[in-house]
Amino acid sequence: MDILVCVKRVPDTSENEIEVNGSGSDIERDDLVYSVNEWDNYAVEEAIQIRDKVGGTVTVVTVGDDEAEEVLRREMAMGADNGILLSDDAFEGSDGKGIASILKAEIEKGKYDLIMTGTQADAGAAQVGGMLAAMLDLPFASLVNSIEVIDDKKLKVGREIEGGNQEMNEIDMPCVLSIQTGINEPRYVGIRGIRKVASIDIPVHSASDLGIDAGKVGEAAAKVKRTDYFVPDLGEGAEMLEGSTEEIIEKLVEMLKAKGGLK
Repeated sequence: MDILVCVKRVPDTSENEIEVNGSGSDIERDDLVYSVNEWDNYAVEEAIQIRDKVGGTVTVVTVGDDEAEEVLRREMAMGADNGILLSDDAFEGSDGKGIASILKAEIEKGKYDLIMTGTQADAGAAQVGGMLAAMLDLPFASLVNSIEVIDDKKLKVGREIEGGNQEMNEIDMPCVLSIQTGINEPRYVGIRGIRKVASIDIPVHSASDLGIDAGKVGEAAAKVKRTDYFVPDLGEGAEMLEGSTEEIIEKLVEMLKAKGGLK
């Protein structure tokens, strides 16, 4: 089975204190530590596990600048077979539809049985997987938290739905799945694995390589534009609890008891 996983380089929230810049147009990006998007990392792990069971290849692809290559190498160190970087100045500022259009052009150059994305990334829109499936005219399932290979043409997938319920579906391949966190436990990537893939050539495809009209992607073509970033003001009546974790827990329990929330 040949699997393509779409990944993204994002600020690592565990390593950074995220702040809005002075103009409110973006977050402060100077000196940020970046890593692969958490949801995408689960998708790559799942792809590797499927390949190890049934055979095939795992290819990781990302849209970004030269620095985005680092997340491809990380996922190759994790176990992916190939990496592809889609990079062009024309891609900068693309909205979800633009990113899906770029990925579609790359996917149509190959032949994949399964295309996977993370459920969402740093923008939280959760759009690209569904848009990509629609553009490719392929079956799609979102919030996938279990995958079983039935045969070389069909999968059984579980989806996390409201109320903590699980929905099971059979889906024909080729298809697109957006993967939820918790579907597996992504493996540790050691320095030895990173060194092993450090010299592997990763192809870089531009707009012209993909046959994309530069005017149909990027900031100028974006239908969704970011207008403002801000930290919401504390709501009326909000109270911030201070102290150690134990002290905050104790205060919270007493407050809930006082308001009838706990007995």
